[in-house]
Amino acid sequence: MPPLDARAELGWVLSDGKRATLADYHGKVLVLDFYATWCVPCRQSIPRLNNLKQNYAVQGVQIVGLNVGGPDDRIKVADFAKELNIRYPLGFPDKTLTDLFLSDNQTIPQTFVFGRDGRLIKRFIGYEEATGLELERIIGEAVNEKQ
Repeated sequence: MPPLDARAELGWVLSDGKRATLADYHGKVLVLDFYATWCVPCRQSIPRLNNLKQNYAVQGVQIVGLNVGGPDDRIKVADFAKELNIRYPLGFPDKTLTDLFLSDNQTIPQTFVFGRDGRLIKRFIGYEEATGLELERIIGEAVNEKQ
């Protein structure tokens, strides 16, 4: 992974049309979740991500779901969000972001946790109940980490 400065401008377009970058989240614990609407483990991870948003938002945790399901999947995102009651922002990553983060493994979901300083703390590939428990533990540690 390139140094922080090189990654700061990598980003995505949120479903409301606004652009966001990694740098926008400096000072927050950022959780990026790469998913597709047709991905069964991705769907299984969403209740956990919703709970994490609810439980940790006041402590500066931001969760963003990034759709990597392709052009045909993009049009299904709004219905998918409604169906699963997704309560965190969703977006579409820049190709450069996807190429960098998923270059060595395209399995989804993939969840990346970044500390308040912007450094990558942990990468999760795939999802099962144990992944969700570990994700929650990592986020709990990250919010309590001294700057």
